Amino acid sequence: MIQVKNLTKRYKEVEAVKGISFTVDQGTVFGLLGENGAGKTTTLRMIATMIKPTSGTALIDGKDLIKEPDNIRGKIGILFGGDTGLYDRLTARENIEYFGLLNGMNKSDISKRIDMLSKKLEMEEYIDRRVGKFSKGMKQKVSIARSIVHNPQIMLLDEPTTGLDVTSVRIVHEFILDQKKEGKTILFSSHSMSEVEKLCDIVGIINKGKLVEVSTLDELKHKFKGNNLEDIFVELVGEKSEY
Repeated sequence: MIQVKNLTKRYKEVEAVKGISFTVDQGTVFGLLGENGAGKTTTLRMIATMIKPTSGTALIDGKDLIKEPDNIRGKIGILFGGDTGLYDRLTARENIEYFGLLNGMNKSDISKRIDMLSKKLEMEEYIDRRVGKFSKGMKQKVSIARSIVHNPQIMLLDEPTTGLDVTSVRIVHEFILDQKKEGKTILFSSHSMSEVEKLCDIVGIINKGKLVEVSTLDELKHKFKGNNLEDIFVELVGEKSEY
């Protein structure tokens, strides 16, 4: 479970995240929906203990973000968009194995876990090839496997399908839903309305650092008289949205 409590991040005069609060229950997919600069990535980085909040806190599986960051890091799997940060000279398997070792796993358990993830993410054809010449979709799947090789109960995914082709997007979506069935707690950010509608139990709409709505999709549509998610988003954040 994730419990975010008045989380705030300020950079000098700019308040990037403004006292947001929400809860992600175990076995739930929570989607953080917002345009560029809305505060999605900053929020995820604070929850991941990568940057320190200006104020507020979060409880990650009962551990306080401020007081026990070291105890939180082993409980979460983190995937951020953009540069995958993979080691080009290593194979996909070696990249994943390295992160398993960093998380204190033994080689036997790592090997079993890699074989399982390779099958689920359809990487078997290239799992033992160097990643330097991989496509973006191939690298992204390796990055996902690397981020959760230690089988964390909580997954933080920042725009996990950005730039992927249709086939890769489908595989990633199926994997997220499979992890939900296993009882994992999943928080992810997205630009895609259809992605949020397909995957999320709860959606939080963030605009200029403020959480303007948190509810189920059914509750949102009932509240806004049956409008689709895109229309609801525009109504909440204004016509200048890039959507």
